[in-house]
Amino acid sequence: MILIASDAAIAQAAHALREGELVGLPTETVYGLAANATDDAAVAKIFVAKGRPSDHPLIVHVASAAQVPVFASQVPDFAQALIDAFWPGPLTLILPRQSGVATASAGGQDSIGLRCPSHPVAQALLHACATLGVQGVSAPSANRFGRVSPTTAAHVQSELGPELLILDGGECDVGIESTIIDCTRGEPVLLRPGHITRAQIETTCGRVVLDQNALNQAAPRASGTLESHYAPRAKVRLMLAQDIAVKLHALGPHANNLGVWSAARPDAGAGVLWREQPATADEAAHALFSILRDLDARGVQQIWVQLPPDTPEWEGVRDRLQRAAA
Repeated sequence: MILIASDAAIAQAAHALREGELVGLPTETVYGLAANATDDAAVAKIFVAKGRPSDHPLIVHVASAAQVPVFASQVPDFAQALIDAFWPGPLTLILPRQSGVATASAGGQDSIGLRCPSHPVAQALLHACATLGVQGVSAPSANRFGRVSPTTAAHVQSELGPELLILDGGECDVGIESTIIDCTRGEPVLLRPGHITRAQIETTCGRVVLDQNALNQAAPRASGTLESHYAPRAKVRLMLAQDIAVKLHALGPHANNLGVWSAARPDAGAGVLWREQPATADEAAHALFSILRDLDARGVQQIWVQLPPDTPEWEGVRDRLQRAAA
């Protein structure tokens, strides 16, 4: 059931989490499917509901940096600088895990992903949980594994059913998942790009942000880093704007059951559903998953997407599109 996020609804959700139940949770990035992070049996319900492999780790959401020592055994100086600058916000840090804590959430690894969301409903729920002894909630995106992430409460309900308690906090502001920085290997390593950019990370911590393959050490597994992810039922194809125009012209009246997300309206017939791609990366990130879900719901068989610019601010959007098309 979807509940408008009143004080009473937040209290109800906090008690449900304490009792080992699942809750749909709004954040500034996407909606999450939350469980008590230290209750391995409750966390197991997330994997079942999503159809997610149990060795694919979850991100633990905390109310503030004060809860980091519950889950992390060490916080490097550069990681602390990132916490101070960007929490609450759309940044996840991979840190060494406290032994025996949140084992299921970590997918059995000796590291743990931590994030402090800025959405006011998420903050209210996490603080309510803390008063009940729930020090953090594991909350991957509230959708079936590998599919398009939800950015509204209605998306969550359509994906996971009417029985799940979902707090409605409105449409997510950011629209794509958090930036993930691995802090377990001595240097900041980018595992997943997002709203907080590589340049912002480097400026804040005074270190170069490395890519996953830059060190001769295996990166810890992390959410949303599989080659194929965030995918609608329709086949996604990434194309340059001129290639979209050429292929539509070649198809002519035979262009049917096709969705197009591009900056300019293409010259196409009624069988093509066009959605305008925003000019800025932030606006495109906000719209991305809603556009994919909308076109999927309208039964298109393919979605042609104009490939965004290969510039730093677009890195998060390009990452999600490349995984959706994989």
